[in-house]
Amino acid sequence: MKRALAAMLLVGAAPAPVVRGDLLLASDAPRLADYGLFDGAGRPAPGVMPYSLNTPLFSDGAAKARFVWLPPGTRADYRSSGPLAFPVGTVLVKRFAFPADARAPDRELTPVETRLLIHRPAGWVALSYVEEGGEAVLKRAGKRVAVRIAGRDGRPLEIDYAVPNQNQCKTCHQAGEAITPIGPTAGNLNDGRQLPMWQASGRLAGLPAAGLPRMARWDDAAEPLEARARAYLAVNCGHCHNRAGFASNSGLWLDPDEREPAHLGINKRPVAAGRGSGGLEFAILPGRPDKSILVHRMLSAEPGVMMPQFGRSLIHDDGVALIRQWISAMPAGMAVTPPAAGGGGGAARQSGQNR
Repeated sequence: MKRALAAMLLVGAAPAPVVRGDLLLASDAPRLADYGLFDGAGRPAPGVMPYSLNTPLFSDGAAKARFVWLPPGTRADYRSSGPLAFPVGTVLVKRFAFPADARAPDRELTPVETRLLIHRPAGWVALSYVEEGGEAVLKRAGKRVAVRIAGRDGRPLEIDYAVPNQNQCKTCHQAGEAITPIGPTAGNLNDGRQLPMWQASGRLAGLPAAGLPRMARWDDAAEPLEARARAYLAVNCGHCHNRAGFASNSGLWLDPDEREPAHLGINKRPVAAGRGSGGLEFAILPGRPDKSILVHRMLSAEPGVMMPQFGRSLIHDDGVALIRQWISAMPAGMAVTPPAAGGGGGAARQSGQNR
């Protein structure tokens, strides 16, 4: 009986998919399934490794699952800042899904989109695959997807979810003239287990024995307030607001390596006053979140005012509350030496963590 049951299971079991490394390097496949990264039930293929980040980007409350695949025999190299140095052939995968009810964010998930970053010989390529008719298909021009769930207050919530087009991918992922990963930095991967596990499995080289950077978890109240606020701003804003990013000319630099208070927005006037400033004078006015352009723009859902500009249609109430708390805790009247360049920065309404 046991042998018969085992034989039936073997006959009925679908073979595990094999990742098509050759296709990943050569072609923008029309269907996600063509790459062999997942089986028909959405389970990752052998070698496709899940990972997580300490602080994720807010994307209208979408649940995200992250995976990485490195070609056999290759490994990433450790970097203390910026993303790890991934070998050619690497693919970074981010799957987006929404729960039926925001009060149960890990249950009854409906997939919406899968994004790939593929490291080809000429550089990184960003591709978005949207769920249509039971499969994920390539959408170069992006797409708007109407998502309807129960919000955290139990009432119906409609989300105008935006799948980015390829130019929008470049805006956030660009470093100089090239596309680059954003999330998988040593600091954001450092949860005490992932990096050593990657090294032990041969997927990472050069990991130091001590002194690893670590990004705080933005939603963990046990961590220092400033570390949480800086982590939130670094992940949600710092990919554009840095010395080499899309918003470099603003002088508002929110990446995790920035240490100059004025470049973080403290007592800093915007380069150009416009609708985005809301008539306010400073990106951050210590002790006065209601007088800070940063909070004003995070509280907006209006194009041309809202910050971040892409990747959300809702206001992230929990994120706004964190930044308000951080600014409120700053001593009023703290003096800051103005930097050479100035700028201001700033985000629609839904609480809860994204990733």
